[in-house]
Amino acid sequence: MWNSINNLRLMSPSIPAIVKIILFFSTWIAVWLPVATVLAIVLKWHPPQPLGNKKLPLLASLYLIVPFILWATSWIENTSFANWGWDWQPAVLISLLGGLGLGTISLVILFGLQLTAGWIELKKSENSTETGEKNINLWALIINPASLLTLLLGLWISATEELIFRGCLQTILQQDYSILIASAIASFIFAIAHLIWAAKETLPQLPGLWLMGMVLTLARIADNSSLGLAIGIHAAWIWGITTVDTEGAIKPTSKVPEWITGIAAKPLAGAAGILLLLATAAVLLLIKN
Repeated sequence: MWNSINNLRLMSPSIPAIVKIILFFSTWIAVWLPVATVLAIVLKWHPPQPLGNKKLPLLASLYLIVPFILWATSWIENTSFANWGWDWQPAVLISLLGGLGLGTISLVILFGLQLTAGWIELKKSENSTETGEKNINLWALIINPASLLTLLLGLWISATEELIFRGCLQTILQQDYSILIASAIASFIFAIAHLIWAAKETLPQLPGLWLMGMVLTLARIADNSSLGLAIGIHAAWIWGITTVDTEGAIKPTSKVPEWITGIAAKPLAGAAGILLLLATAAVLLLIKN
């Protein structure tokens, strides 16, 4: 087996990028499937049942394998994580914090404008009374322990996905394609990969997820090939949207069609979410220039 891996390393420069990507995901899935099967039995889950709260253990098991797969890939490619945009320099942390701020501000603007326009409304507090209903306290929602845990999970998920898609895959694809074509392919794979968890909910979000991948690629370019900015923006979006979605804090008012605010209340499945991505891209272009 070791001889086979060593031969693969020697042959790597001549292997087409697409074949490398197929080998990457095939290996990842092959390693994960036995673990996922055991977990599914323990959790008493089997397709096509909805995942519900069983998604997190399966996702965690999938992503815990990633460092080993990426390390093997970097060895075969004779490269380092630094060449994929990840290192432990202070500048990466600064960029990450900046990305968190940019991503959070973009969501505040997105939801704030829709609330002002009356397209969406806040859920009523559980402490509401018939004589004086109060809207849910968004600040309390953001700083509660569950939300902070979501932020930590968002940072882990975003760091993992950015290292895979905007780091490893993007760099490998650029061996054979222009940066634009490589970004389009990596973003397509990024979008399609989300179908594994909830295909029905994800289908309307595919265009938005693809555009999100392109914007995050632009974030890496704007950050001088570092992943810090992309990780921060991605984490902020996961954090904000997941927190709002989990708590059901916001709901559409039906003043405008669902495709504007987001099909099934998913921002990436609506025109408003697409505009958010385009606005973020415009800011990143300003940063780049």
